[in-house]
Amino acid sequence: MSNSTPVPKYRHHKGSGQSFVQVAGKRHYLGKWNTPASKERYSRFVAELASSPTATPPPTAQDASTITVVEVAAAYLDHAERYYQKDGRPSGHLPPLRAALRILRQLYGSVPAADFGPLALRALQQKMVADGAARSYINQHTGQTKRLFKWAVSVELLPPSVYHALVTVPGLKRGRTAARETAPILPVADELVEATLPYMPPIVAAMVQFQRLTGCRPGEVCQLRPRDLDRSGEVWRYSPASHKTAYRGRERTIYVGPKAQRVIEPYLLRAADAHCFSPAESVAQQNEEKRANRKTRVQPSQRNRRKAKPARTPAMCYVKDSYQRAIARAVVKANKTRTDEASDMGIAPILLPHWHANQLRHTRATEVRREFGLEAAQVVLGHARADVTQTYAERDARLAVEVSKKTG
Repeated sequence: MSNSTPVPKYRHHKGSGQSFVQVAGKRHYLGKWNTPASKERYSRFVAELASSPTATPPPTAQDASTITVVEVAAAYLDHAERYYQKDGRPSGHLPPLRAALRILRQLYGSVPAADFGPLALRALQQKMVADGAARSYINQHTGQTKRLFKWAVSVELLPPSVYHALVTVPGLKRGRTAARETAPILPVADELVEATLPYMPPIVAAMVQFQRLTGCRPGEVCQLRPRDLDRSGEVWRYSPASHKTAYRGRERTIYVGPKAQRVIEPYLLRAADAHCFSPAESVAQQNEEKRANRKTRVQPSQRNRRKAKPARTPAMCYVKDSYQRAIARAVVKANKTRTDEASDMGIAPILLPHWHANQLRHTRATEVRREFGLEAAQVVLGHARADVTQTYAERDARLAVEVSKKTG
């Protein structure tokens, strides 16, 4: 129960002489009106309601035996939409969760949740195999389903035995299932990146070069701000305001060597808390370039064709999806040019394959591991283990500085 949720009133049902409270349109009866026992149950109900992550309190024993899978799923989704938040916005956990719940509801929505056991979970797995889903996707959904029932046990919606039984169902193993395998994420060749860069807006090209030289994640290059950079040393240190493992209490430091510094220096001349890479700035640059390259005179009626209230305006900060779309558009533009040139020469075009931003991180990892070893690659990319000691972390920092000084 959030601070904004009112405490339910202790109420009297005159027809039966019973006391009750009403939450979310449902009545919960507490016993005979105005008796010490019913008042004790009311106090306990309010306390449980305040501590429960759901919009409704844990049900009575009778409710727990009849609550259905779809009701548990709805309560869990309500909890997840509040819990999986990052910087005030829904995190990436929610889309796969909703997909997992959708399949669960389709097959077992009306089944009592207490009756959902290992055979039912295996049936879900086989249904996804038959539908052509990948093994990794199926295992992700299996984990989501187990977490749903684990949460239901934690708030006393279901008995612990339900979750403990589901734990016995393993994920699908490579080579021991008919589920298809997904192709691994491979590094993108530097030659392919260089062939694509001329077709990108300058800001997007700088983002790609910075990510290639530092090995940071796509989301980390998108949120770069001058205030997040420590420029006091020969190798700069970039501490993202938000990163993938922040919820585990881990710190993230990205080491910016001389090459990467030269890439981002033009984008640091702005307010300390402004994002270095802005779609709005990129659009303004492109419009300015179009005006400069215009061959014909601009008519008076066309000098300002901006809408007074446009439906959409460019954002002030790239996100992973908009960054990736910019890369994809550049590949399409490059291939169109190659197709036109090949057509003029009467030959078949050599087209660039599509690639995505996260492959740049793999390219950096491959480069560092080849030249400096596995430990250096783990340090530069921020792949820390939970039990790393402070001494080991300090040694890692020195190693990362040395690697970035030579190659970043």
